[in-house]
Amino acid sequence: MKKYHLPIEATLDIIGGKWKVVIMCHLILGTRRTSELKKLMSGISQKMLIQQLKELDEDGLIQRKVYHQVPPKVEYSRTEYGWTLKDALDALCVWGDKHIEKNYENKYDVLEESILNR
Repeated sequence: MKKYHLPIEATLDIIGGKWKVVIMCHLILGTRRTSELKKLMSGISQKMLIQQLKELDEDGLIQRKVYHQVPPKVEYSRTEYGWTLKDALDALCVWGDKHIEKNYENKYDVLEESILNR
């Protein structure tokens, strides 16, 4: 059994890294296909996206639904357990927004256009 010094270590064990929180934020607006997530996340490789999605699925935060058709279709959505992170992710977004406003004259110079940034 893994031991933690602080509860935040358990949190970071599950959502740590550059991309998992970003994926979870993109799934706030609903179910997404792999290709949709890839388009929304410039800078992530296909291999890294698949790896992060697999880990989030294994940890029970997202659900992977496979449609057996040609061409294959796979969709990802948050699970009920994944939705329990909403308040924490919202707080991180608020803090990030304040950080950007504190450090940049115009926050839209550093924020990419996104439906999540409105």
